[in-house]
Amino acid sequence: MYEIVKTLHSYWAYLVLIVLAIAAITAIVRTLGDKEYEANDFRRSLFALIVSHIQLLIGLVLYFVSPRLQLFIELGMGGIMGDSVNRLYLVEHPFVNILAVVLITMGYSKHKKKLTSNAKLKTIAIFYTLALVLFLSRIPWSTWI
Repeated sequence: MYEIVKTLHSYWAYLVLIVLAIAAITAIVRTLGDKEYEANDFRRSLFALIVSHIQLLIGLVLYFVSPRLQLFIELGMGGIMGDSVNRLYLVEHPFVNILAVVLITMGYSKHKKKLTSNAKLKTIAIFYTLALVLFLSRIPWSTWI
């Protein structure tokens, strides 16, 4: 089961990054171009929200079926924090990516309350771009690509 969930988590990450990048870049371009907020902007931001939440759920399942989780018992928190690979997989990657999903959720929620097109697009641009940067910062690149 672990390998199936790990593979799903890895491939779904491509979709998350692509959709999130499209939503963030489009919002930035449309904000800078002083464009009107359209239904497609809403759809892009909603789709990014949905795929990122699905990725979070897959990641949580992966975290709790991972053999690495046993290291908390064997090494303790000090041992995990002392090893950069274990720290990445067991602490940094989950924490930062949960934070990124929280930013996406906040951005989506806040943009719906804005009244003007520029404010809506700017909110999406800021929150989704920050989330994208956080996602990209904690991907285990050496094993992912």
